[in-house]
Amino acid sequence: MIRRIIQKRRPAPSLAGISLEEELALLRVELMYGLRVNREAYLRRKVDEREELTSRMRDRDATMMLADLRGSLERALPRNRPAAPVVDLRSRRQSTPTQDPEPA
Repeated sequence: MIRRIIQKRRPAPSLAGISLEEELALLRVELMYGLRVNREAYLRRKVDEREELTSRMRDRDATMMLADLRGSLERALPRNRPAAPVVDLRSRRQSTPTQDPEPA
């Protein structure tokens, strides 16, 4: 039923680059916030972002990309967040008896 609704709402071939998941997300935005999403503009922005990413990747080597990724992850984490506790998984395992079980 949802697929039929999407097929009726989606203009045909020009928007073939929008996946079913993206279309569902766009519909959710429209329903929840009462907005109208321009699919043509969304698709153009998606293509522009893809081209920008490929041009950035083409001009760089792996170490530079890794350094950028590491920097963006550090910026995403809160500065004064306490360190997460380290859990030793071996201590959580149930101890196995050192003796062999008695025969039946």
